Amino acid sequence: MRTVLVTGPGGAGRSTLAAATALAGARRGERVLLLTTGSSAPEAVLCSRLGADATTPIAPGLHARRIDSGDRFRQEFLAFQERAGAALDLLGAAPLDEDELTELPGSEAFALLHALRAEHASDAWDLLVVDMPPAGETIRLLALPAQVRRYLRRLLPPERQAARALRPVLAQLAGVPMPAQKLYEAADRWERELAAVQRVIDAPGTSVRLVTDAGPVAAAGLRELRAGLALHGRRTDALLVNRLLPTGSADPFLAALSGSQQAALKALREEFPDVPVHEVPHLGRDPQGVEELDELIDGPVGEADGAGGAAEADGAGAHPDPWTVEDRLAADGILLWRVPLPGARREGLGLVRRGDEIVVTVGPFRRIRTLPSALRRCSVTGAGLRDGVLDIRFTPDPALWPKSPAPSS
Repeated sequence: MRTVLVTGPGGAGRSTLAAATALAGARRGERVLLLTTGSSAPEAVLCSRLGADATTPIAPGLHARRIDSGDRFRQEFLAFQERAGAALDLLGAAPLDEDELTELPGSEAFALLHALRAEHASDAWDLLVVDMPPAGETIRLLALPAQVRRYLRRLLPPERQAARALRPVLAQLAGVPMPAQKLYEAADRWERELAAVQRVIDAPGTSVRLVTDAGPVAAAGLRELRAGLALHGRRTDALLVNRLLPTGSADPFLAALSGSQQAALKALREEFPDVPVHEVPHLGRDPQGVEELDELIDGPVGEADGAGGAAEADGAGAHPDPWTVEDRLAADGILLWRVPLPGARREGLGLVRRGDEIVVTVGPFRRIRTLPSALRRCSVTGAGLRDGVLDIRFTPDPALWPKSPAPSS
């Protein structure tokens, strides 16, 4: 299965082009599901009322589903409350009823990730198109499974198995019951769920498609977003530049607007030299309904979808890790950890080592990676950003580095 995650700056028309991308797949004969959140924008584009957490047929081969994040939050909270019943009783807490639960901020992200995993596991679809939140939120959302799994490993490490066996003894010494086994089982369940989501995000058939307008600050705004996507290893398969006016207008006002857009379009092509940039024309109105979306997929949107994932169609396995270690011990006495960060600038770039982990910050985005085994026995001796690649230099620590065997006499 291919999975296309459509995002971009707010107001750029990502919901419209997500729907057009899904329709383009259906027109090619694929079985396509358009997955969206509770926003009404996709419903307006499709001119169809989408049932909450139910697939709605839109056109031959195309279905859409709107995620009900509020219902998902209530189900998860009640299930957690039941599993943690013993601990809550210990604290004297009164359980909450379903009718008094209101959705908390952030629950939409978890609901979207859950739906992404569930639909990816289905054999009902060839193409899954997801109308994602704005790009900054999308980057953080796609980083969420790895971050939460790291928190779980720190808070409930594998050694907790031994602690489980000691709980009855500790309970006697403390005079109070210890947390119930169900809490640990819940953590295991979360780990399995998050690992499954991570596999979907990292699959070679999963890509990000950026939608933008051709405003004067488009290239500058997307530069930071591109660096954030690269920091987390996300693959950008295409850039759709939306609502372009025709060139050569006799009207001075329209000619000036078109000229400004063409200048921005040139800057975007220079900023994204390795990503296909597709021009989407302005139709003079906001497209509504399948018939008007057909006007978009006959051109650049259909071309982008056809080229964006054909080579990755099976989606099997895992995407290769773009962070690579280069051995320069013989020539320079160092190891290089090469981190592709196209779009990154030295301003706002941060690098900190904490034990066996390294923290890389690019603008508002941060990623924590565990060092490969060889680099754990080294010290960080420098770093440099050149041509969109961050090179982190490691020098072997003589106290930790394996010593070469003495030559035989």
